Amino acid sequence: MDLKLEVVVLPVSDVDRAKAFYEKAGFRLDVDYVADDDYRVVHLTPPGSPCSILFGTGVTTAAPGSTQGLHLVVSDIVAAHAELVGRGVEMTEIFHDAGGVFHRGTEDGRVNGPDPLRASYGSFTAFNDPDGNGWVLQEVTTRLPGR
Repeated sequence: MDLKLEVVVLPVSDVDRAKAFYEKAGFRLDVDYVADDDYRVVHLTPPGSPCSILFGTGVTTAAPGSTQGLHLVVSDIVAAHAELVGRGVEMTEIFHDAGGVFHRGTEDGRVNGPDPLRASYGSFTAFNDPDGNGWVLQEVTTRLPGR
């Protein structure tokens, strides 16, 4: 049985502000459906991704900005960082983990700059949406076996 992640629901406080931010970041608008004042669904998809995000009014009880650690995979962390900065997205510096493994959920162990060997899965950059929902870009050039 395949279980494919299709949509991640993000809690936001201002739907129009979030929609503008994600469109500025290059996400494709798929749906903006308004049923009434209490129910609106906005659905966007990151470029090249089979999984989308969804937010709106009446779609989640989670606190705005409480979703953290969402990962987007890129093939070139330097180019992706430059493109998002060029689109007006406030990004962290590119970083890697001091231990050479997956980054921590905090800034502990972060070393500025890409992984010195540019090892697949080793370089990161991050941003937050206007509500503080946290995203990480991870450079993957060669997938681990079975992926």
